[in-house]
Parts: sequence; C-alpha cells; structure tokens
Amino acid sequence: MPNMSRISFSPSANLRLAHAHAGNVERTKRQVPSRSVAVRLLAIITLPVLLSAIYLLAIRTSALRWGATAEEVARSMPGDDLVSSPSFRATRGITIQGRPEDIWPWLVQIGYGRAGFYGYDLIENLGSGSGIRSADSILPELQHPKAGDVLPISAVASLVFDSIHPGSSLTWRADTTPSDGSFTWALYPVDEHHTRLISRIRFRHHWMDRRLLLDLFTEFADHVAVPRILVGIKGRVEGSPPQPLAEEAAEIIVWFLALAEFVVAAALVFCWRPWWHAWFLALGSGSLLLFALYAHAPIWIGAVLGSSIAGLMLLMSTREER
Repeated sequence: MPNMSRISFSPSANLRLAHAHAGNVERTKRQVPSRSVAVRLLAIITLPVLLSAIYLLAIRTSALRWGATAEEVARSMPGDDLVSSPSFRATRGITIQGRPEDIWPWLVQIGYGRAGFYGYDLIENLGSGSGIRSADSILPELQHPKAGDVLPISAVASLVFDSIHPGSSLTWRADTTPSDGSFTWALYPVDEHHTRLISRIRFRHHWMDRRLLLDLFTEFADHVAVPRILVGIKGRVEGSPPQPLAEEAAEIIVWFLALAEFVVAAALVFCWRPWWHAWFLALGSGSLLLFALYAHAPIWIGAVLGSSIAGLMLLMSTREER
C-alpha cells in the first residue's frame, strides 16, 4: 500500500486549478450569452406563431359558425349584398323559446348608450350613459329606429341602421360608400313556440389602413362577444336572470390572468438558466388564454388552470433564485 503520509496537496496546484476553473467560467460567460440571447429571442418569436396557428387551425373555423347549421351558413340573408368579397364572414345561431314578435323588441333596442348588448356589460357598456347593466326590459323609446339612424356600438365607434323589417330582420352597416361592413340579425320560426335567431357579420380587413387595428380587434373579439349576445337575448326572452356581474368579472379576470402569465413567462425566457421551462409556461398560458376566450367552458376550469400555471411559475422562480 502507498504510504499515506507521503500524499500531499500542493497549495500552488490548488490555486492553479481554481484560476483555471474561474477562467473557464469567465470564457463561458463571454462566449455563450450572444448565442443564448439569439436562441431565446427566436423561441419568443415562435410563441405568437404557434398560438396563431392554433387559433387559425383549431378555433377560427368553428367560431365563425358557432351554433349555426350548414344550411344556415349557406343561406342568403339580408345585407349580404352590402359587402362584396368580405375577408371576414361569420354566421352564428341560437334557438329561442319564443315567437319572432317576442324576440324583435330585444333586438331593435341593442346598442351602446341604448339597451346595451346583453353580453359582457363590464366591457361593452363601460362609460355608457344608460348605465353598466344592459336592459332587462323592453324600452318603448327605442323600438322605432329608421334607416340611416346612427347606432353607437362603443364610445368611439358606430354603425348605421340599414334595412329594417320588423319581426323578420335587422341590418346594420358601416357608414362608408361602398359599405365595407354589415351585421344582420334574422328571425326564422321553427314551430309555433321556437325561433332561430341568426347573426351574420361580413367585413373587409383594411390591410393598408389605420383601421386595421379595429379590424384585428373585431377578428378576435367577435367570437367572444356575439355568442354571448345571442345567449343574453335568449335568456331575456325566456325569462332567465342575467349573469351576475361578479361572475362576469371573474371570467374577465381569468382572461387577464392568462394574458399576464403569458407576458411574465415570455420575459422569464431571458432570465432563467433553463429558459425552455419559461417557454413552455408561456405556451401553456397563451393556450389557456385561447381556451378561456373561445371554449365557452365553465369559469372554474379556467381559474384552476390559471392558478396552476401561476403556482408552477412561482415554484420554478424560487428554485431559480436558489
């Protein structure tokens, strides 16, 4: 056996090893970051690309025909002739227990500063002089609009009443010549006690115009707003109570929670050493946002998923700090 008393460690050798290790670390710090930042930036860019692909391939087509049958989508409706070659076409429908004459009064009074939209009151009626809540009764003063009357749809935008056929159909259009947008509501009796309410929106995107921002907002928000309007009208005609504002607020909070988690996780891609952990969290929170907006699922599912992502983000951040 070797004589253990003869084995020794030279202080100078240990010092050289320490200096060599420090040099390696310093070289790594100098050489990796530029490449690492480029890779992480590319990873960030892929996030909206992937989420857009999910929206286009898995969500948009079905959202454009929510509740509508193939026959209803193919059917010609009033207002179709107002917009030639639209880039956005949506036909949606719902069955209501009621006759056309029961539904018409609720339709004709819709509008910002009027009866509201029976949907997301906390967003759609914000700042409205008629109050935050959409009407829960028929308003006689709003029952007789005329073609050409202005229809406010928000504090900054409006449409114009076009064709009005009481008990049958109502068309709004953009105030342009020729018109580049139309929105039609039509009533089709099913039997003596049930009616199909069909909505159709057609517009052209303004690709080379500052109005494109409003078009893009409509592109993504329309799938959320119109089904809720249809459900709101159905509830009022059938006598169901409107959704409580607290429940509506909880739903909106889930949207903003998912959006905030996406932004934070995307930023953490540049901060965490295992950056792909943050990238997957960003992809998950972005997918949650799409789910919360378009799946029309119970609020608690989105809340649980959002809380889970937040918990994972906090846990991983704690580990990263250690």
